[in-house]
Amino acid sequence: MYNGRYVTAIIAAAGMGKRMKTSIGKQFLSLGDRTILAHSIDKIQTCEYIDYIIIVIKKSDMQYMEEILHSYEIRKPYKLVYGGKERQDSVYEALKQMPCETDIVVSHDGVRPFVSVKNIKKAIESVDKSGASVLANPVIDTIKVSMSGEFADYTPDRSKLWAVQTPQVFLKDVLLKAYKQAYEENYYGTDDCSLVEKTGKRIYLIHSDYFNIKITTPEDLTIAEAIMKSQEESDENRLWL
Repeated sequence: MYNGRYVTAIIAAAGMGKRMKTSIGKQFLSLGDRTILAHSIDKIQTCEYIDYIIIVIKKSDMQYMEEILHSYEIRKPYKLVYGGKERQDSVYEALKQMPCETDIVVSHDGVRPFVSVKNIKKAIESVDKSGASVLANPVIDTIKVSMSGEFADYTPDRSKLWAVQTPQVFLKDVLLKAYKQAYEENYYGTDDCSLVEKTGKRIYLIHSDYFNIKITTPEDLTIAEAIMKSQEESDENRLWL
C-alpha cells in the first residue's frame, strides 16, 4: 500500500530475445545465482509499497517459469499471465486481470534486474504529480536522427533528451484510458508512457541511475555480469566494516 492505495506491479517478461541470439528468452538466462527475471521479481517484491505482482510470460516459456517458482520464493501475492504479440499487448493482458482494488500500476521490464528499491519507491511517490512518473536519465551520447538509416539528417539538442527506463508508474485510470485510446487508434508505442502522452498527459521524470540497464544483447549481459560482481564485492566489503 502507498498512502492507503493498492499498488499492483506488472513485470513484462514475454519477450522473444532475438537480439540476444539464445535459444531461450533473455529473461530466463542466469545472472549470478538466479535468472535475470528472478532478480527483477526480487527488486519489485522487496518494495514495501507493492501489494500484488502480475508476471507476464509467453505460454511456451512456462517450463522456465516453473523452474523459477521451484527454486525461488515469491513472497507477495502474484499471478502469471500469458502475453500477447507485442509488449503493449502483454501489458494489456495484465491490466485486464489486475485486482479490482488496484489504484496505482507499476510497469517494469523483466530484464532490468538492477533497479534499486529506493528508485522504485521514488517513482511511486511521484505518481500524483501528473498521474504518470518514470525513471529516466539525461542522455550522455550525442544523438543523430537518420531518416534513411544510412546518413545523419540532424542532431537534436542533447540537453533536452532523456533516456527512459522502468518502472513506469501510473494512476490506474490514467493508464487504462491510454490503453483504450491506443487500441481505438491502432497505435502501438514503445513503452507505456508513450501511450499516456498520446492522451495529453505529461510524464514526470525522476532521476535514476545508470546501473538500471535493460539486458537485451550479449554485450548487455557482459555488462550486467560486471555490475553483479561489483555489487557482490561491495556487499562483502560492508560485512567487514
